[in-house]
Amino acid sequence: MTTEEIEAAKAESLKEIAEAADAAAVEGLRVKYVGRNGSIPALVKGLKDVPREDRPAFGRAVQAWRAAVEAALAEKAQAAPAARAAAIDSSLPGDWRRPGAMHPLSRVIEDTARIFARLGFTVADGPDIETRFNNFTALNTPAHHPSMDRADTFWLGPDALLRTQTSPVQIRTMMANKPPVRVICPGRTYRRDTTDATHSANFHQIEGLYVDEKPVSLADLKSTLAYFAREITGSDAGVRFRPHFFPFTEPSVEVDFTCHVCRGKGCAVCKQSGWIEIAGAGMVDPRVFKHVGWDPEKVSGYAFGFGVERIAMIKYGIPDIRWLYENDLRFLSQFA
Repeated sequence: MTTEEIEAAKAESLKEIAEAADAAAVEGLRVKYVGRNGSIPALVKGLKDVPREDRPAFGRAVQAWRAAVEAALAEKAQAAPAARAAAIDSSLPGDWRRPGAMHPLSRVIEDTARIFARLGFTVADGPDIETRFNNFTALNTPAHHPSMDRADTFWLGPDALLRTQTSPVQIRTMMANKPPVRVICPGRTYRRDTTDATHSANFHQIEGLYVDEKPVSLADLKSTLAYFAREITGSDAGVRFRPHFFPFTEPSVEVDFTCHVCRGKGCAVCKQSGWIEIAGAGMVDPRVFKHVGWDPEKVSGYAFGFGVERIAMIKYGIPDIRWLYENDLRFLSQFA
């Protein structure tokens, strides 16, 4: 390439830079002309092939081209922010972002913790990966119980599993403390359920435990849950106990709250019964106390547990549990 051809190439490159429409085009021209494999570095590498007497003039022309291109690129880069600012119409209203909101599940957990805190309950936590002893054995679950089957539980090894309930936190709490104990245990739980409108393989529970050396009765349990029912669903809510069976409580009961929709009159939500099933509960089985090293002759207590998703679905009228996990802003924005 002669010095005349270099001058022509310089003029063409400066024209291309001046006409570049955006930052991407400018960057492309930088690479084309002064990048590692660009046109100008290629000429510098080929300087050895230029006749000796022409090298000084050739080298000055190449360096002048490089300097002109680099100056044009720098000027174009400085002009870009001003061009973008000029394109902004400051008279238009701002695009305000809506502030974030608490997820309905988090809201139910927080409200529940606040309600039980007034009754002296503290929040206890534990790991999602549990032992067979804490999740089943210490809770008086027989070895042949179907919940231990691999079709129902996520086993990670002979003695490790993803907890199927938050009751193991109660076991850990009793093993680490002396009575009295008054805790609620919110957290994630895992079961091999097929996901549909009312079931999920990963859901949340809140379980409660009160144990004392002074007598604790079913009347204490009922008064506690009646208070919670009024606070979470309304001042006129009632509580109903029905006999049931759980391995870790004796006697055991199913707990119903007055339907929050019809207030006990009967509707489609409560299947015309006036009641909504909320929790399982009962007096702690003496064998559970023995597993944690407490004397069942000296202590007594009650336990209860309910699904957070169920409370949220009832409280906010959510028909499908999957809505709580799909992160659809059209749904979540209702709780802002």
